[in-house]
Amino acid sequence: MALRIIDRSLVRELLPMDGCIRLMEDAMRATARGETIQPPRWILGLPGGEGRGFGMMPGVMAKPDCFGAKVTAVYPENHARGLQSHQGLILLFDTEHGAPVAIVHGGEVTAIRTAAASGLATRLLARADADDLAILGYGEQAMQHLRAMAIVRPPKRVRVWGRSPERAEAFARQNQAFAGVPIEVMRSAEAAVKDASLICTVSAAAEPILAGRWVAQGAHLNVVGSSVAAAREIDSDAVVQARFFVDYKPSTLLQGGEFLAAKREGRVTDDHILGEIGAVLLGLLQGRRSETDITLYKSLGIAAEDLVCAHHLFTTAQQRGLGTDASF
Repeated sequence: MALRIIDRSLVRELLPMDGCIRLMEDAMRATARGETIQPPRWILGLPGGEGRGFGMMPGVMAKPDCFGAKVTAVYPENHARGLQSHQGLILLFDTEHGAPVAIVHGGEVTAIRTAAASGLATRLLARADADDLAILGYGEQAMQHLRAMAIVRPPKRVRVWGRSPERAEAFARQNQAFAGVPIEVMRSAEAAVKDASLICTVSAAAEPILAGRWVAQGAHLNVVGSSVAAAREIDSDAVVQARFFVDYKPSTLLQGGEFLAAKREGRVTDDHILGEIGAVLLGLLQGRRSETDITLYKSLGIAAEDLVCAHHLFTTAQQRGLGTDASF
């Protein structure tokens, strides 16, 4: 059988942000309905740098009918080198014979689908008039989240903060077109989020960079950057005061650093996780109840997100005769 290789440039071409947000609907519905098999993500720490890891995310889906796995190396320092922090691939298999049918650029899929999932959560949870966006971080996910937020809640104001003012300034210059308004570089995280109605934390921080006392009533938060149990971007106050939603509850109970820290402190129980964003999408769970609610979406990333993207990319590439085939 032929094995189709879908490289980074083809992922970009065939997976636009608005289309990926629609694919995230499919992934989150299937997850909430129990139509997937998604074991806990396996992560192996790597020597040579803080935060380095090697992970695998296997999964099986009924619709689309597919199975596979993402294999990824995470090197947080890559951003400073002009490289993606997530280096890897997604393997997609044929469900009839069990043969591998596609290798997809995992780093680019991860970059787009992570922000697309936040876009879906923002559409479901944020106030309709949320248009003051704060981004804490200035890497690839900051750029992708700016793109996603511009689709679901076009901003009238955008602020960015990061530990390096020079990199924050560079981010503002390079991403002005996505914002549609001037991007303001702020000197502190507190100043960046003051009165913001949308907050995206997309840093590589191991300790909180956002305090709950800084968050305005009615704000929506996408907490994305930390993806292991030992790291957290927001403090426990921010967890406690929010209506807390996740992509997949079992993975959050194991690896959601912000939630686990608040739980260790005795400030929340497992019931503080109101549920998965897919349940809100299906109408099974109420999201925002009032204009003053603080809503929060904790993203860890799940195999279903990668599989729906890989399946879409594979079938679309087949139909259009794109990609590179290799005998296998």
